[in-house]
Order: sequence, then structure tokens, then C-alpha cells
Amino acid sequence: MGARSEDPHLCWASRLLGFSSLVLTLGAFSTVVSGSGTLGSQVEASGNPVSLTGTKGGSVSFHVTRSPELAPGLKLEKISWGIKNKSDYLLLLHVSPGEDVPKWVNFQDKFEKRVHVLNTTTLRIDNLTLEDSGHYWARVSLTRGREMNWYFHLTVYEPMPCPQILAKTPSVTPDWCSVTLECHAPGTREDVNVSWQSKGLPRELEQRGVPRPAPNPWTVALKLPLSQPSPSITCVVSNPGERKTATKDLGKVCAHGPLGQAGAGYLRDILGALGITFLILGAGLYLRCSRGKKQSLEPGRGRVAGRAQGLFW
Repeated sequence: MGARSEDPHLCWASRLLGFSSLVLTLGAFSTVVSGSGTLGSQVEASGNPVSLTGTKGGSVSFHVTRSPELAPGLKLEKISWGIKNKSDYLLLLHVSPGEDVPKWVNFQDKFEKRVHVLNTTTLRIDNLTLEDSGHYWARVSLTRGREMNWYFHLTVYEPMPCPQILAKTPSVTPDWCSVTLECHAPGTREDVNVSWQSKGLPRELEQRGVPRPAPNPWTVALKLPLSQPSPSITCVVSNPGERKTATKDLGKVCAHGPLGQAGAGYLRDILGALGITFLILGAGLYLRCSRGKKQSLEPGRGRVAGRAQGLFW
């Protein structure tokens, strides 16, 4: 029986199928190893890093939640927490269900007495420092070899300064009060945003806007109707970690500032005019009385004055 020649198309298809199978096998192996570092376990990522902000001296909490896609029968075994050290994540501690004290793996002096376990899935760092800013990591270990990774990015900011509103000399008319206000924030930096918010002003005069960086001081000019009751304006100084406010009563600014001085000036003018009027009247009455006495003492006029007096008695 003679040898049969092989179909070249069949050989080519067979080789292509074998190569594809090898690539898929290596790809699956690579995914499992790079994800967990242990053959047989399944690792899932939580998605984009969770952004957290804090203020120097304050606190921040890291919290992981159960994915709704996990099977109901899976139970939590432990949570491992770590921090990014250069290019790798350094494992710091483990937390297991029912334990309030973490098990340190790589103790860090800078976290001593500052790390607290609020519950199995929540870790808190107190007395934050600027050096605490960085990337953190949590690995949730479940039964059946399932694991999930959570990533956090923490940014710690300097405490916000308390702002102060200063009012320049208002310009007052019978109906309006024009005033310029300055918001001063000591130590303002590039990461600080400033905005104005008003209350009690007519809609067309309301001061609102998106917070944005501004020079120090941050100035706003207002023209207020004096008929508007108790308007106020607030300066908001904020960064992603904190916000501070200062509020000014515009009614008091106009009433107790130059407006009050203007009112006092008007009162002084009125009192001065009345005083001059009374002085003139008093002088006139005095001159009239003096003239009457002089005429009564002149010869030939006393009798007339006497007869005139008799008519009234």
C-alpha cells in the first residue's frame, strides 16, 4: 500500500491551532501568578484607586466593602494592609475577624500609636503628617482561595487658616451703600481656593461662583440697597481636605460705618440750624423787650403806657 501525501492546508491549520492553544495557556498562567503570587487563587481588583484627603493633625479612615458580585457562601478570612514603598507595596499588618488588635508584619515607627482598627474592614490613621501622603493597599482574603485588592491614594494638606473679612470705607447715598470687601487668609498657598457666598441680597446682586485660586486678599465690590434687611456675605477658603469661613453682616457695615457717621452729620446739621434759629429768636425777643422798657421810661410815653395797661385790667 503506497504512502499517501498529506494535505498541506490541513497541516497548516493544525499548527495554527496548536500555537493558539499554547498562547492561551501561557496567558492564563501568567494572569493567575501575577495577580496573587500563589497558584490556584483568584485575585480581583477593586477598580480605580479610592482618593482620600486629610488634614495635618487630623484622621483618615480606609474602608473596604464586599463586592456584590461575590458568591454568598464566601467568608472573610483576613485583610492585609500595606503601603507603597518606591515601586512595590510593603505589607504592614493583618486584621482578622473578631480581632481588634492588628498583627504587624513589618512594623513602622511612624505609625506607632497612630494606627487603629475600628472594625475588621476599617483602618484609621490619627495625627496625620504630610509624609503620610501616598498610595495604600488592602488585600481581602476570602474562603475558597478568593482574594480582592483595594487601592487607596491619600493626600494630606496643611490646616486651613481662618479667613478675615475687612470692609473698606463705604460710600452712602439715601438709597444705596457701596462697599468694597477684602477676604484675608494668612499663609494662602496655591492649593487654596477662595469664593464668596451671599445671603439676603437680591438675586441680581448675589455673589456666588466656583472656588478658584486667587491673590491674597480676595476682593469684591458691592452696591447694596439700604431697604434690604440684614444681608450678609461669606468668604469661603478651602482645599480638598478642609474649609473655613468668615461672615460679615452688611447691614452693620453700612449702619455703623460711614452711614452712621452720615446720619450723625445730618443730626448735627439739624441741631445746629435749630440752635441758630433759637439764638436769633432769643436775640429778637431780648431786643424787643429792651426797646419796650426804654419807651416806657421816656417822658410823655409813660401815661400812654399806663392808660394802655388799664384797658387790660
